[in-house]
Amino acid sequence: MGKLFGTDGIRGVANTYPVTCEIALKTGRAIGFFIKETGYSKVIIGKDTRISGDMLESAISAGVTSTGIDVLLAGVIPTPGVACLCADIKEAGAGVVISASHNPYQDNGIKIFKYGGIKLCDDEESKIEDYILNNKDVPQGNIGQISIISDGLERYSNFLLAGFPFKKLEKKLKLVIDCSNGAASKIGHMVFNESLFDAIFINDSPDGKNINDDCGSQHTKELQDQVAQKKADIGLAFDGDADRLIAIDENGKQITGDMVLAICAKFAKEKGTLNQNIVVSTIMSNIGLSRALEELDIKHIKADVGDRKVLEKMKKHHAVMGGEDSGHMIFLDYHTTGDGMLSALKLLEVMIATQKPLSSLASIMRVYPQVLMNVEVDASRPDYMKIKTIADTIKKIKEKLAGQGRVLIRYSGTQPLLRVMVEGPDQDMVEKYCQKICDSIKTSM
Repeated sequence: MGKLFGTDGIRGVANTYPVTCEIALKTGRAIGFFIKETGYSKVIIGKDTRISGDMLESAISAGVTSTGIDVLLAGVIPTPGVACLCADIKEAGAGVVISASHNPYQDNGIKIFKYGGIKLCDDEESKIEDYILNNKDVPQGNIGQISIISDGLERYSNFLLAGFPFKKLEKKLKLVIDCSNGAASKIGHMVFNESLFDAIFINDSPDGKNINDDCGSQHTKELQDQVAQKKADIGLAFDGDADRLIAIDENGKQITGDMVLAICAKFAKEKGTLNQNIVVSTIMSNIGLSRALEELDIKHIKADVGDRKVLEKMKKHHAVMGGEDSGHMIFLDYHTTGDGMLSALKLLEVMIATQKPLSSLASIMRVYPQVLMNVEVDASRPDYMKIKTIADTIKKIKEKLAGQGRVLIRYSGTQPLLRVMVEGPDQDMVEKYCQKICDSIKTSM
């Protein structure tokens, strides 16, 4: 991992290193020079609803145009919407998204797509990062122009709906949609419109500071309550940049990314569209997904954490479906990147085609109790397995689980946290075991 780029771009507290105007300006310059080498002439910039978005957008735009490259501003738009525009606008050599995804409003970040709406590989990130940190030259010569993409959301919504025959519905599904006061707030009304669905929207009034504030994919209680009160067929919760989806069934139960993958994989296999008969998920996926896919005779491949790692495995094995339990799902036969709204449409497609309620569809997967706790650590990130007390605690708990669960510990890619996950057959048991490991880390590191 580089000094700036984490698992999903550059991220941190806005107006604090590395998410400063100075770094944003240098990032814009680096992107400008990067796409010049590939012969493109424009960069698309989109953002979510954070108050710091305008500031960073201005700095990145200045950096890009200082290299003679034009900037196209897409405004507030989901991350996958920028990827869509990158593929649609042929002169675009890169797309930049200013967002910190599901993080609170104080944070922000910079994500980069290259031409075609594809995330950068490690070598490309390293090249851009090296320029940001080490190149002192001030660009000379031509100056690019800044213009606005006036129909970006319309293009993106048309792209999303193009593959789904929802207009043939005799009875509209009743939806409750939580926009997380983020990038989904406007586009959500365009995609889940009244001509296709009976939709109720919540948390769709962003003010720059209420993004992800006790709402969206990370906080679903309000949505669960609304689904029950309105007697809706399904609830859909997006995160701040709308690349994640968490669903709620008609009984108010949360349907995670793993469960959505299992539902969609079964449907795709029955239709004959599950290329290579493979689903890719991450090492954080619930053990229940592995067992469900085994029952369906579908090959399950696991990647490291992060949708970029999932995408790499998908391409390597020619799979078309993959994702994370957190709600990032990738349908490569539709889009180049994870897309919360596309995932929602895929799930609605299964409900409509099968005429089954979501609770029934989700019953193909048993969710094993899984507890994830975070421990704050310093920036040095020591090898915790070389600390005897921690290693001994982990070993004992693995022995007690005896093959009926697992322990997974990793450093966060975006925050100073050590994430501890314990999974097993009993909720109280896994909570106790997870707390023991966390206590051991706190007293030993």
